[in-house]
Amino acid sequence: MRRSLFLSALLLAVAAPFATAQENLLQSGPMLGYSDMFEVLLWAQTTAPAEVNIVYWDLEAPDARMETETVATTKAAGFTAKMIADQVQPGRRYGYELHINGANVERPYPLEFQTQVLWKWRTDPPDFRIATGSGFYVNDTPYDRPGEPYGGEFEILDAMVEKNADAMIWLGDNLYYREPDFYTRTGMIYRSTHTRSYPGLQPFLASVHQYAIWDDHDYGPDNSDWSWREKTTALEVFDLFWGNPELGPPELGGNATTFQWGDVEFFLPDNRWFRSSEHRISGHKQVFGEKQLQWLIDALTFSQATFKIIVSGGQLLNPVAQWDSYATYPVERARFLQLLQENDISGVVLLTGDVHYAVLSKLERRGTYPLWEITTSPITSGPAGLDPADYGNHLAEPGTLFIERNFATLDFSGPRTDRVMTVTVWDVNGDELWSKEIRARELRP
Repeated sequence: MRRSLFLSALLLAVAAPFATAQENLLQSGPMLGYSDMFEVLLWAQTTAPAEVNIVYWDLEAPDARMETETVATTKAAGFTAKMIADQVQPGRRYGYELHINGANVERPYPLEFQTQVLWKWRTDPPDFRIATGSGFYVNDTPYDRPGEPYGGEFEILDAMVEKNADAMIWLGDNLYYREPDFYTRTGMIYRSTHTRSYPGLQPFLASVHQYAIWDDHDYGPDNSDWSWREKTTALEVFDLFWGNPELGPPELGGNATTFQWGDVEFFLPDNRWFRSSEHRISGHKQVFGEKQLQWLIDALTFSQATFKIIVSGGQLLNPVAQWDSYATYPVERARFLQLLQENDISGVVLLTGDVHYAVLSKLERRGTYPLWEITTSPITSGPAGLDPADYGNHLAEPGTLFIERNFATLDFSGPRTDRVMTVTVWDVNGDELWSKEIRARELRP
């Protein structure tokens, strides 16, 4: 008996420093990427070369442990690892552990993921919640511009965790490249690592499935367009640090993609890869480009989703031709709205960020249903220097303009025949600012 106790104590004494050593190898994560019925992606980043994998189990059968394949992190890949949990079943919740070099790296917050529900032809769609926001700035004094720090009120991350969303859609400006970062892969990986490693972000990454688009600040310099020299490098780094289902159709280019959650489909076109300079005077000007617009319309018309959410970094409906508004590209904006209407696409709602305030806009359309645009921004970057009295967006719904840090949730609920999307915008403390119900039956031609 004493010999057994001695050996157990000895093993614990040896294992403790080893576990601590592996914890020191964790740079950021674990993070949940896409979730489907038979696959879930998980992500982590180490500080040096390491062997990384995930051990996971059904919460209702915790003794049956499964493992992902082990991934070796390398400097060439920014020491990032993507792991696929592919021994899962639909509609289940799983606990998991992150293992580095064979040792469990314990985290002081819950580690759980979920698979999507197999509901079609069987039940009503599931109720679920999507969190969303844009403009996540983490201060980095040596490389920030002089003056008052641009990022602030990071307690908003605690409020985001408390909302218990199933998934998060980052609406671009998910990090802010600085001047030293722009022109090298080293700089882009440094900035992505620095932002992703913010301690207060980790609990949210570990339990909410993350999807992302980009906008100008996580693509390149402010207002950067298709001529940006380092766009291919930016795309590679985006793919290293996010876990979308795909990086976009190869024949299209950029990072356009789609994903479904329940009976809702999200369409994530790329608003930077094909974008003309907003300062161009002559010639054709575009944001998405005709080829991508055709891809988007085909994807929308093919979709059988109840709600079809088009996600973009910049606002699409705001008629004021300022900042990165689609209104500064009037010919393509008109083409976009024309294609939506002439193809009788039901259920379309727009979801945008970028402008550093929250607002709900509504465009009445002759002969069909109105278009709603939900804008939510920023999370931690600086709010817009905007006087509400001078706000010229006549499509804005009264009482929805909020020029402070914020995020939003989209709740989908109700029976298949009467689905409802409830949009709620929250302040940094998680207090409700405004809420709006949009019913699916109101979004039909």
